[in-house]
Formats: sequence, C-alpha cells, structure tokens
Amino acid sequence: MDKKLSIIAFSGDFDKLTAVFTLATGAAAVGYEVNVFFTFWGLDALKKKKGRALAGDSPLTKLFGFMMGGLSAAPNSRFNFFGLGPKIFRSLMRKKNVATLEELVEAAKMLGVNLYACEMAMHVLGLTKEDFIPEVKDVLGVASFLKISDGGQTLFI
Repeated sequence: MDKKLSIIAFSGDFDKLTAVFTLATGAAAVGYEVNVFFTFWGLDALKKKKGRALAGDSPLTKLFGFMMGGLSAAPNSRFNFFGLGPKIFRSLMRKKNVATLEELVEAAKMLGVNLYACEMAMHVLGLTKEDFIPEVKDVLGVASFLKISDGGQTLFI
C-alpha cells in the first residue's frame, strides 16, 4: 500500500499553518502522497493577494476577506502580542536555521503536495478559485476529499 497523509487545515493561525506545512513537506520529502484540504480560516493560507484585501462577494464577506490577511498577517493562536508573535517566531526560525512558514509553503509546492480548497467554506466566505494561488489543485466538497483521503492517515489541524 502506498503511503498517504491527508491534512485538514481548519485554522489560519501562524503556528498551526506552520505545523500543517511542516508535516506536509516532511511527509512528501519521504515519499508520501500528501493532500491538504483547506477549510474556513485555513483558506487564508491559499490567498493569491498578499496582505489584507477586500475579497468576497458581499460587504460582510469582503470584511472577512480583509480580516484574513494571508500568510503575512496570520496571527499566532497564543501569545500573538498584537501581531508581534509571528514576527518573533519568524526571527527565531531564521536564527535557528529553520524554514519559515513562507519557505514551507514554497517547499510544499515544489514537492508536489496536493492543495485543495473546501467548496462549502468558499461559498460561505464569498471566494472563488481565482482568489487562490494557482497551485490549488481543485475545489472539493467533503465527500470528494474523503475519497481522496481513503486508505491513508488523516490529521485535523
């Protein structure tokens, strides 16, 4: 049986996205098929536009789109310190010669990690596939993701 890891990325927090992409790239580097399903706040990691942007199809979804500022604005889940937390972590990661979140995302792309966006969450947030980086392989519903994940290990972050 082939080795397969599927990750459900629900959070848009810096530390949790770092865990998602660390696990994804590590598994891909040792030959696993890796599928990552981004839903709700996790979709923020896939945004094409850098920083805060009014993405969405209504005033409320545009507000959510603005609050979701992409990787560069992802807050820590704890000890955010008014936005300084991720900057501190990035600095520590560079000093310790550890890949930053942005570097992990690039590595995931190069290693062929399959990135999927949740169709239902996209509809709720007023987003389209064009709002995301081109490496998003597809927009899926839960049933399709479960089919892709079948036969492997699944993690929820």
